[in-house]
Amino acid sequence: MSPTDRRIERRALLLDAAFELLGTEGSARTTVRAVCARARLNPRYFYESFTDLDELIVAVYDLLVDQLTEVVVTTMDIAPRDPRSQTRAAIEQIVGFVDEDRRRGRVLYVEALDNAALNRRRFETGHTLADIVALDAAARFGAPPEGEQIGRVGAAILVGGFSELLIGWLDGRIELTREQLVDDATALFLALGETAAAIAAGRADRVCAPDTGTDGTPKSTAQERGR
Repeated sequence: MSPTDRRIERRALLLDAAFELLGTEGSARTTVRAVCARARLNPRYFYESFTDLDELIVAVYDLLVDQLTEVVVTTMDIAPRDPRSQTRAAIEQIVGFVDEDRRRGRVLYVEALDNAALNRRRFETGHTLADIVALDAAARFGAPPEGEQIGRVGAAILVGGFSELLIGWLDGRIELTREQLVDDATALFLALGETAAAIAAGRADRVCAPDTGTDGTPKSTAQERGR
């Protein structure tokens, strides 16, 4: 192996070790010493790939996000194009991703609470996801009027609420089968999207409606009659 390939291999070993520690023992027990011991690498090799432990932990998180994104996008590409099928495909893949390896769910949704750098990355990712959801809703239900933020509000609720839902389901506080969780989340996602679109449309109609008098006649017409 070339020196470059060896560095790449060592970095992968460190990422694997950190993922295992974060996903099983938590961030408190994920230290440089522990990661190097699990990876069977001299600590000096740690710093050829990462400046500090936070950078490694965030890299683990980013790797999982990339893996999940690839799975979701690939599935949605082959799913039917109707909103329900697309929404269910995305939710089904996310739930499956964290359920089939519970370490993933712990790193993505739980350990950020104990690590400031990871928590910042989680917030950044959440905002990005909310933007994506808002854009997708606009494509499905029509672009909202300029300045209308209800789509962004709904997207923030969906992203944040879904994270809390997964945490509660993974730790057993929400007792549902995997299929029921996907069914319920899909129905609620679609309902919130439709409601947000209806709110935006209602506001647009009120803005465009003429100012009327008590008898329903536009005031401009009533004023003309009184002259």
